[in-house]
Amino acid sequence: MSDILKIGKYEFTSRLIVGSGKYPDFQTTRDATLASGSEMITVAVRRVNITNPDEENLMDYFKDTDVKFLPNSAGCTTAEEAITLFRLTREATGIDLIKLEVIGDTAKTLYPDVIETLKACEVLAKDGFTIMAYTNDDPIVAKRLEEAGAAAVMPLAAPIGSGLGIQNRFNVVFIKEAVSVPVIVDAGIGCASDAAAAMELGADGVLTNTAIAQAENPIAMAEAMKHAVIAGRMSYKAGRIPKRPFATASSPVDGMIF
Repeated sequence: MSDILKIGKYEFTSRLIVGSGKYPDFQTTRDATLASGSEMITVAVRRVNITNPDEENLMDYFKDTDVKFLPNSAGCTTAEEAITLFRLTREATGIDLIKLEVIGDTAKTLYPDVIETLKACEVLAKDGFTIMAYTNDDPIVAKRLEEAGAAAVMPLAAPIGSGLGIQNRFNVVFIKEAVSVPVIVDAGIGCASDAAAAMELGADGVLTNTAIAQAENPIAMAEAMKHAVIAGRMSYKAGRIPKRPFATASSPVDGMIF
């Protein structure tokens, strides 16, 4: 059955989004992305070239694919920086689907500055961008971002690159209940089981970068992530049994022959 992920005016069949950082080269980035089955790759445009045609350009490696580029504002610490960056990026590439992230603590946690993120979201939404907003795992902030014009909210599972997995599973559920836009669990995914767990909680998708790029075998991990997201989504839609503190026989006890 069709299970389309809709983010604003865009539609995707894969619910896995991958990153482009920390790979040894662009060819490995391409190979892992294609192995993941993802239709979207996020790119820190301050660090990875997708705008200068006179230098090695990551977009050239994906010209023969259907993978969409998702520029992100990694490295920006104010709303003004992010707004300017995305306006320039759209002018250079024509891309209006963006991942908004404004970092408040650049030294240790890389936690988002949600106040600056909200400011930028309001302006960029009026500019016609389709915004996927990186945020903390707070359902109140997630709702505010939706009201500010975000087409998807992206709560962190754990600090960026930590590999700790989902630290507060309840908040993923609370955020899903609080908003009507897609919820994409972002940051902190360490392995395939983390991605499956996020999907089983009801997340609409997962974004991961470090877990793939720095795995001993990035291509194999990318494929594992693909299957984990699919399995987690199917498990969520199938409906799990309730948890009980006691045993329940798997076969009926009434009408036993002996």
